[in-house]
Amino acid sequence: MAGRPLNRKNLRADFDAAERRKKAKDKEEEVKEEGEEVEDDDDDDDDEEDEEEEGDDDSGDGDAGDKGDAGDKDDGGGDDDDEDKPKPKKKKPKKEPVVKKPRKARVTKEVRMKMIWGVFSNSNQRVAVFEYPKRKDADEHALHLTTEKKTGGPYFVQPVREPIEV
Repeated sequence: MAGRPLNRKNLRADFDAAERRKKAKDKEEEVKEEGEEVEDDDDDDDDEEDEEEEGDDDSGDGDAGDKGDAGDKDDGGGDDDDEDKPKPKKKKPKKEPVVKKPRKARVTKEVRMKMIWGVFSNSNQRVAVFEYPKRKDADEHALHLTTEKKTGGPYFVQPVREPIEV
C-alpha cells in the first residue's frame, strides 16, 4: 500500500507555522527572563535593608538579642526560597562583526604580445615562423611544402601571438 504523495505546499505551510510558533515561544521566554532579572535586582536591595535591620536588633538588650537570633533563623529560611528559584540565564553579549581586512588584488603582470605568422602542417605542428609584415613569404613557404612530395600533406598559414622577450 503506497501512501498518497505529500503536497509540498501543505508541508511548507506546516513548517512555516511551526517556525512562527517556535519564535513566539522564544520571545515569551525572553520576556519572562527579563522580568525575573528586574525582580532579582529589587530583591538584592531588600536583602541589604534586611541585614541593616538585623544589625539593629542585635544591638539591644541580651534578651532582645536572643529573640533576634530566633528571628535570624526564620530570615535564613526566606533566603532558601531565593535559592530554589532557577537562576536567570545571562544573555550572551552580541559579538561585534569582524571587519575583514581588504585584500590586495593580485596585479597580473601585463605581458606584451607580438603577432607572427606560423606555417602549420596538417597535424597542427608549427613548421616555420615569419614576422607579421612577411605574410607573402609565409604563404609561399606553405605552398612550397605542400607541393613537395617528400613532406606531403597540406600546409597552411595561421596568425600566432607570442610574448615579446625583453
